[in-house]
Amino acid sequence: MPLNIIFAGTPEFATYPLQALLNSEHKVVAVFTQPDRPAGRGNKLTPPPVKVLAEANGIPVHQPLSLKDTDSQALVAQYNADVMIVVAYGLLLPQAVLDLPKFGCLNIHGSLLPRWRGAAPIARAIEAGDKQTGIDMMKMDAGLDTGDILARAVLPILTSDTQQQVHDSLAPMGAQLLLEVLSDLPIYLARAHKQPTEGVTYAHKLKKEEGKIDWSLSADVLARKIRAFAPWPGTYCTWGEQTLKIGMAHAIHHGTSSPIGTVLGLDAQGLLVVTGDGVLCLHTLQRAGGKLLSAYDFSKGCDLVGQVLS
Repeated sequence: MPLNIIFAGTPEFATYPLQALLNSEHKVVAVFTQPDRPAGRGNKLTPPPVKVLAEANGIPVHQPLSLKDTDSQALVAQYNADVMIVVAYGLLLPQAVLDLPKFGCLNIHGSLLPRWRGAAPIARAIEAGDKQTGIDMMKMDAGLDTGDILARAVLPILTSDTQQQVHDSLAPMGAQLLLEVLSDLPIYLARAHKQPTEGVTYAHKLKKEEGKIDWSLSADVLARKIRAFAPWPGTYCTWGEQTLKIGMAHAIHHGTSSPIGTVLGLDAQGLLVVTGDGVLCLHTLQRAGGKLLSAYDFSKGCDLVGQVLS
């Protein structure tokens, strides 16, 4: 049964299900997304990816600062939608909006709820060392990612996976799961089940300052953090007055009596740095304003062996 759908989303992750809807029998009657914001080195006002895709397909786009006011709620109501699909939108939906569509509001969330409710589930799952993540389709309620689960798809997290790689796997999974649910929405809604009360964790929004490396942590923890924060906000350390951005790294499990942060040497894989437990091998490094280089190429113009990073 073709449905009239309002789509609410903002980043690249949300473009996958939007494109799937545009290719389907369903009709996207309107798109809601975050306002254009400054981005890039020039701080140029930039539209969110969902807006770009919607406008390219002639879909009306709305960018309210909030959905709590009556004018914004009237804007949603005028479309008389069967369902509202919400994917990484960035605004909380008040009960007045949740009640407007015939079948309510559905959310595509990038974790296995109730683990990693909140803004950054992919990064936090990698950072914590989770063995798997996935996509949950949820009937939204007024809480933060607390609604009943309609469907789920599971994805293993490999020990080499970065935030970007997991994102690129989950995004099309979410689009496929959405189409499956919409193909028989009343049945999926009838079979929806409540989330467990145990195991609730929150994926707090990533902050740039979190990317600073603390060498007193273990090599395992730091390697996970570097993968979790790639590509954003990235991880970095300092050497004297210089900031060094870290691309990729892996943990080595052997001890040393050298002070933490000491660069022990350079091998075929990278620079070896002492941590609070084990050694971290840095594969790639980048100076401020420079290019990301392999540790070998970086060391040609900057010998760090014997130096202490902070």
